[in-house]
Amino acid sequence: MTFEEIINQDKPVLVDFFATWCGPCKMQAPILEEVKQHLGDQVSVIKIDVDQNQSVAAQYQVRSVPTLIIFKNGQIRWRQAGVFPANELERLLKENL
Repeated sequence: MTFEEIINQDKPVLVDFFATWCGPCKMQAPILEEVKQHLGDQVSVIKIDVDQNQSVAAQYQVRSVPTLIIFKNGQIRWRQAGVFPANELERLLKENL
């Protein structure tokens, strides 16, 4: 499945733009796992390494990591740079179900 196919799903897709060398990205990873455990198949959570996927990062003007974007049906519904708490991410994803 391509990135475009993933973000065009009818369910919310949380995309984590990260880098392996990024300390805050490492802090965000277990938060995303917790969100995925709580919401299960209602949402998709994917990680995009900005160093390995520079064209996708450029397409969405990702200039800092981590950057989190929620897509639904290919549209950006929410976007935030920096580490974000699990309860807020869950609330945002539920709003977009």
